[in-house]
Amino acid sequence: MDFFLDSNNLIFLFVAITSGIMLALPNLLKGGAKAIGVQEAVRLTNQNDGIFVDIRSHEAYKAGSIPQARNIPVADIKNKLNSLPKDKPMIIVCDMGRQAVGVTSMLRKQGFQQAFTLDGGLRSWLEAGLPIAKKQHNH
Repeated sequence: MDFFLDSNNLIFLFVAITSGIMLALPNLLKGGAKAIGVQEAVRLTNQNDGIFVDIRSHEAYKAGSIPQARNIPVADIKNKLNSLPKDKPMIIVCDMGRQAVGVTSMLRKQGFQQAFTLDGGLRSWLEAGLPIAKKQHNH
């Protein structure tokens, strides 16, 4: 019991508990969303006929997006559920991965069990040195 009463040990204990909470927090906030890295996303699209769904605005999508990604802005996603495949992997992409978490969680609750969030969003794609496509018109 003396271990917990020593002030130096209290600081250590506080730091340990705080660190544990900070490590667990991202997974707790993801809810039903499953985030995957860039390499796993590429593997799913190449080997399992997966698709990228870019939920950013049309303007952001046209300025630069993952090649072959479908653009369905976040505001339109619920109206487009019937056009999305339930039998293929779907990687949801936004700028940094935060907005995609909520969309992926919603899709999984709607039965899209192969919906994933691209961890880090388009930013992680660019940081990995992968190509982007600039669009001249809406798809």
